Amino acid sequence: MGSLAGKVALVTGAGQGVGRGIALALAAEGADIAVVGRTRAPLDSTCAALRERGVRAEPYPCDVSRTETIPDVVDAVAADLGGVGILVNNAYSGAYGPLLSMSQDDFQRGFLSGPFAAFAFMKACHPHLRRSGTGCIVNLVSSAMVRWDPTTYGAYAAAKQALRSLTRTAAAEWGSDGIRANSIAPHALSPALKNWADTNPDEAEAFRRTIPLGYIGDCEQDIGRAVVMLAGPDARYLTGATIPLDGGQAHFG
Repeated sequence: MGSLAGKVALVTGAGQGVGRGIALALAAEGADIAVVGRTRAPLDSTCAALRERGVRAEPYPCDVSRTETIPDVVDAVAADLGGVGILVNNAYSGAYGPLLSMSQDDFQRGFLSGPFAAFAFMKACHPHLRRSGTGCIVNLVSSAMVRWDPTTYGAYAAAKQALRSLTRTAAAEWGSDGIRANSIAPHALSPALKNWADTNPDEAEAFRRTIPLGYIGDCEQDIGRAVVMLAGPDARYLTGATIPLDGGQAHFG
């Protein structure tokens, strides 16, 4: 039996990329998984891969930016799988570009799918996390928050910085409920990043050289396994932290 056997994890944006990698790593340790995302087909694919690891996995189509729908999704997960002990807020859909060329709607989109959606999931999951006795929240932020030059990343970094602050507050307010909350700032070879690297090999190589460990992380082995650690008993005294999972590239200071 794995270290997370008997746990239920809700992972947003789990149809592909980092979210799928996290879901696979959690399942490898025995956690049942609620697979949340916008498009049904990738959710079904992830669920099939998770079930091959011997756990329960159910798909929950959800556009997280429609925050009014989130409590019903959490209720469905709890009814189907028996609760929520681990919450991973990974989903994000926002805009990039210079501030002067960005519309108000594009700027707000990153906040709706980022901190606003995470806040809705955190509140809806709170009673289930508390009931579990060892509730764990992992929110995905970004090293863009601390880039020396955030040009074109301003809206993204702002939304992620808000999520980082929200995570720290939840850690302070909910620790007495037995709930831990941490942030991770990952670099991982998601399908989008791989496509960019394949299309821009020279830029990708220059980017890789800025990573002390010399490679871009694997979604499951480097990011997912770290989430397993955060969700398990070995990290029971860690809360309110931001963990860079980027091979040493960023300096959070």
